[in-house]
Amino acid sequence: MPTFHTVPTSGPTAVSRQLVHKSAASEVLLTGYERRGADAFTVTAQWPRTHSFYDVVAGRHDPLLVAETVRQCIPLLSHLGYGAPGDHSQIWENLTWSVQQEALLAASVPAEIRLEIQCQDVVRRGNRLAALSMSVTLWRDRTLLGSATTRFTNHSPSVIARLRGPYSTVLSSDLPAAGPEPLAAERVGRDRPRDVVLSSGGAEGVFRLRVDGRHPVLFDHATDHVPGMLLVEAARQATQTIAFPDMAMITAMASEFHRYVEFDRPCLIEADLLLGQVPTHVSTRVTAVQDGEPAFTALVTAQRGPAPGPRAHSY
Repeated sequence: MPTFHTVPTSGPTAVSRQLVHKSAASEVLLTGYERRGADAFTVTAQWPRTHSFYDVVAGRHDPLLVAETVRQCIPLLSHLGYGAPGDHSQIWENLTWSVQQEALLAASVPAEIRLEIQCQDVVRRGNRLAALSMSVTLWRDRTLLGSATTRFTNHSPSVIARLRGPYSTVLSSDLPAAGPEPLAAERVGRDRPRDVVLSSGGAEGVFRLRVDGRHPVLFDHATDHVPGMLLVEAARQATQTIAFPDMAMITAMASEFHRYVEFDRPCLIEADLLLGQVPTHVSTRVTAVQDGEPAFTALVTAQRGPAPGPRAHSY
């Protein structure tokens, strides 16, 4: 893997797939990077008019593109902003985001996004990045799109090997092609079984996480654990089942990543409807449980709406 060094402040820098830890160039949302200060950055992104997974629904861009766009900023800033070598890995601790629905309306051209990022609480061990927090404001042209905060840690390959132990060699690419029978796609707001990440858990509000290691977006490259964005998608789909048959357009999510979710044993997704709901909205507490312990928790807020027509896919 290449070693990246801090980039000077003069002029924007283009973003390669290696900088955002993607194998497919088509999955790279970020388009440019520029340092604005010691811990301040501007990152640009482009959301496509259609996407194989995060597609336009009911005339609006998928709100989870906010989460994925911010996620791609984590390795980008680690490498270019703080000099982390290319083989270092970043581990999510938390992610909170919200989005303005009006700014999600899709147009006849891709959406141009600007992220103003301020980093805080930067921790180094020697001259190496160990952890930092990011506060992000997202703009679409001159319209406020949303905001996000996140914190993550950064680790060398040797540290990751110690953390993961024997699990470091259990890769998603080696998983069996067939998993548990998925829930009906329309129930979770999807139109293709391959995009469903939940199966029946045998009780009301309880589901089993469904992991397809060959999914071209959720597993763009091989990993040794369930990716954070798969857990975020599971929280979205669990919320959708509670809103069914309406569509639930996610407007905010506050997530905590407590521990790795492993491939070799079941993970349950438990969704609880929160009290005090208004007819137009639904809020849930979603917990991913493995070995009887919470591995991931999310508070999800969504607005109910009419069920959309079929998604239009680019392939």
